[in-house]
Amino acid sequence: MRQKIAVLAAAVLVLSLFAPAAAGSSGSGTATTTAADATQVECEYPIEVTDATGETITLEEPPESVVALQPSDARTVFEIGAEDRLVGVPDNPGVADLETDGIESVTDGYEIQHETVIDLDPDVVLAANTTFDSDIQTLRDAGLTVYQFDEARSIDDVRENTNRTGELTGECAGAAESVQWMDDRLEIVTETLEGTDRPLAYYPMGADGTTPGTDSFIHDVLTTAGVEDLSEAASGTFYPKLSEETIVEEDPEWIVYPDDADEPRMPDVAEATSAYQSGNLVAVDSNQINQPTPQVIYPLLEIVGEVHAEASADMDGANETDDENETNDGESENEDTIPGFGVPIAVAAALAAVGILARRR
Repeated sequence: MRQKIAVLAAAVLVLSLFAPAAAGSSGSGTATTTAADATQVECEYPIEVTDATGETITLEEPPESVVALQPSDARTVFEIGAEDRLVGVPDNPGVADLETDGIESVTDGYEIQHETVIDLDPDVVLAANTTFDSDIQTLRDAGLTVYQFDEARSIDDVRENTNRTGELTGECAGAAESVQWMDDRLEIVTETLEGTDRPLAYYPMGADGTTPGTDSFIHDVLTTAGVEDLSEAASGTFYPKLSEETIVEEDPEWIVYPDDADEPRMPDVAEATSAYQSGNLVAVDSNQINQPTPQVIYPLLEIVGEVHAEASADMDGANETDDENETNDGESENEDTIPGFGVPIAVAAALAAVGILARRR
């Protein structure tokens, strides 16, 4: 599967070099940002922003020290290239793949250690929406500046939270570049999947039938990857529980699940579905799919590569012409043998595809 995604990613890279500029981070379409423009974005201080709790905070200058309370906070900071400002990060499986050595742990598992955070005296504390109000209040009572993010319920929300993280860490250029990186790939995926069938997929989260609802960013990832989401058959919109009858009757063709378990955590009746019986199971990185950060693009590409393998093959077909147009000494006879692209660009994209799977700013 990883090889298939690498090929898809290579095609995305090639095509995105020539794709129209994507819409700006607000998702409104009122502004555009190119990859070159993104690196020129600078934060302007002082800034005054209001968080999810209604608290208005002001930063007079770029912060020199930042604490991330939740895994998604830390992951976004790393993604945009602001990790050199991190003085505190959570200590739990949600950040196991991040290079946090030398950074103070501010949690015991998922429990925030208030005194540790207070002793660090950071310029700003980042708190994902999952942070308890009592934790935020305790830190504010100690005089700390705490920003709680709005709930991310769509890919648009991921964009907005990424840009806000850039403002709060003094890394607006890195945030803009990450958002542009997302949008370039999303645009090509959308074009590739145009006109393709959208099979029904089920994302199980437990034996009780819990699944991400239609009002969740995971649902947005699934549908953007070209599947119909079984959660649309549920009565709730935010992490509802699907009944066993619904799972059996709807009979999904694919099951997508987080890879923190060897098998999908789902009701036993789901083993009778076409998806399970056919082995149409797609395991995606648990931290990337469950945390609303730019890295949700990785599992999205994995789903496309597995569910829409034929469409992905059409995308990477151009790369296969490379070998056919080489001379005996290995040099291309014509740098324009790939329609619309020069061979050096295709080669660079193929090499960069490997980097996509392990991308870290």
